Amino acid sequence: MNWIVTFLLVGGVFFLAIGTIGLLRLPDFYSRLHAAGKCDTLGVTLLMTAIALYNLHAPSFGSVLVSWKIFAIVFFIFMASPTATHAMTKAAMLVGVEPWQKKKGTRK
Repeated sequence: MNWIVTFLLVGGVFFLAIGTIGLLRLPDFYSRLHAAGKCDTLGVTLLMTAIALYNLHAPSFGSVLVSWKIFAIVFFIFMASPTATHAMTKAAMLVGVEPWQKKKGTRK
């Protein structure tokens, strides 16, 4: 069980780090929002799942109840984060935020 929890924790930290790098390195609002939305959802899901599984290491009624609550939070984040990302993207398009386009003759 410890190996599974460790794997989930490392995976969650990895995806959160990749999302942070994408947030800092990508060129425009839409790309940054995509990186943040996808990586943060997966990273938080993996981390919270690891916490819930670790909590079940010594099972009792209280720990099972806490783990179910953590899984409910995971489900909420899994549903709310992509919805919020979509709403922000649509609002940015309505306001007139232009997507980034590569200019001819540049290396970047």
